[in-house]
Amino acid sequence: MSTMTVYVEEQTVLAGHEWRARRDDHQRRVDALIGPYLEARRKGGKHPVIDFLFTYYSSRPSHVLRWHPGFGVQLEDADEFLPLRGYERAGSGVRVGTDYVRRRQDALQATVALLGATAARPARLGCFGLHEWAMVYRTDETRHDIPLRLGAAGVDRVVEQMPLRCTHFDAYRFFTEPARPRNEHELSRASQVDHEQPGCLHATMDLYRHCFTLAPLLPADLTVDCFGLALRARDLDMRASPYDLRHLGYEPVPIETPAGRAEYVREQSAIADAGTQLRAELLGRCTHLAEIARHA
Repeated sequence: MSTMTVYVEEQTVLAGHEWRARRDDHQRRVDALIGPYLEARRKGGKHPVIDFLFTYYSSRPSHVLRWHPGFGVQLEDADEFLPLRGYERAGSGVRVGTDYVRRRQDALQATVALLGATAARPARLGCFGLHEWAMVYRTDETRHDIPLRLGAAGVDRVVEQMPLRCTHFDAYRFFTEPARPRNEHELSRASQVDHEQPGCLHATMDLYRHCFTLAPLLPADLTVDCFGLALRARDLDMRASPYDLRHLGYEPVPIETPAGRAEYVREQSAIADAGTQLRAELLGRCTHLAEIARHA
């Protein structure tokens, strides 16, 4: 995991052999995370768990695969980067330009506001992943072509016996109409910054979204760190869901039982702790970039 916490204006210069070695290391990291998945995807394969990180976020594998040094690094012998957005020629090399930082000022400021508000709150660990259950509550339609572990009646019973405490609007907006009034708070896009909190699995997964939408301003190692954690969060998200994924090797976390809820909180807490570290680094980098954009 990346641990850089100090940001400076000076350009770091990487010779061709240096940045290519970093690029190759990056690609090996991605291959270790999702190599088999990417190979199956190229052949038309689908995966109900991992696909989410691309289909839901409207991202592509290239967002993870492509190496970027991040703002503040100049690459020698790197004309292949010039066609990519944000890059400019700098002497004998190329770099992400300050003008591009300025053009992303609004996005940077919005990201800083959301990440800062999230980081300032304590993690809430009592949702038990019920958002996925609320999305199929009292309906014959499901979001995945996968059988429900307890059947429709079992899903309805769990939702009615346990409180809904979802804090993430992008999960809440997929609740069925009967489920929405059962949630602790009515959520909206406008109030997202008032409710986001670091215990939420989806808030942690969103760290990856922030990284790829702000590329190439951020270094690829941070993107892969956040993507890897998003994979962990998505894994727990679906194992705790009402779907039966055992045929794919995902053992359920039965949150309808006390033991299952305890297991969920243990895993959720570990993911939240890791997310707190990555959120702090991402917030620090975005705050620095937003300050550069303000003065550019």
